[in-house]
Amino acid sequence: MQNTVLVIPARFGSTRLPGKPLRLIAGKPMIQHVYERAKQSNFETIIIATDDKQIETCCLEFGARVCMTSTEHETGSDRLAEVVSIYNWSDDTIVVNLQGDEPLTPVENLYQVANNLANHAEASIATLATPLLEFEEIIDPNIVKVVMDKNGMALYFSRASIPFQRDQNEIINNKDILRHIGIYAYRVAYLKAFSTMKTCQLETLEKLEQLRAMWHGARIHVDIATEIPGHGVDTEKDLIAVEKILLAQQFTH
Repeated sequence: MQNTVLVIPARFGSTRLPGKPLRLIAGKPMIQHVYERAKQSNFETIIIATDDKQIETCCLEFGARVCMTSTEHETGSDRLAEVVSIYNWSDDTIVVNLQGDEPLTPVENLYQVANNLANHAEASIATLATPLLEFEEIIDPNIVKVVMDKNGMALYFSRASIPFQRDQNEIINNKDILRHIGIYAYRVAYLKAFSTMKTCQLETLEKLEQLRAMWHGARIHVDIATEIPGHGVDTEKDLIAVEKILLAQQFTH
């Protein structure tokens, strides 16, 4: 895609699954699966951004382009901002952020966020969501929810079940309760600005970096994903589930 680059942040220090990018899934490091998924797209520039030499060595071995970044970054957006400064991309370049723990992300989702940002000049960031239909997921604080306005701009992200239905004894499962998918597209100019923004109480409380962006006035476009995203990897249980899916895919192909 023209004037668009794809960056895969991958850090070693995950609290729930240390060394996560290097954990083997179906015989390959997870970060290799993510990179190979990205390579299925038509993005000419694909870069893995890491703060760890072990990850760098691993990625170079399977032929990836790697950018070493600081170990001091608190968020993935901060890491992307450093990558932007290193490569000195133009301000209107779109940067798609594919998380290093999402080996099952559909390629169509990568195109979707890039195109949505390109088509919404008023937005600084684009991301995706999908309906939540299971009650257990709606009340799960590990699943981030989002509400948006009539134009598809985010109103708020939360780990709580939003919107809250005041007049019901329990939450009704319906397509209006949306799960946020952690895939983003940014403009380079915005990433440069984000790196200078101070955190806010909402970000601190919810542990969601996109709330810092909104606190400082950025608009975030949210679209319903055209393809349901695959399982991400945050825990040992997730890793086992993803491995089963990838092994099944290998068998069918």
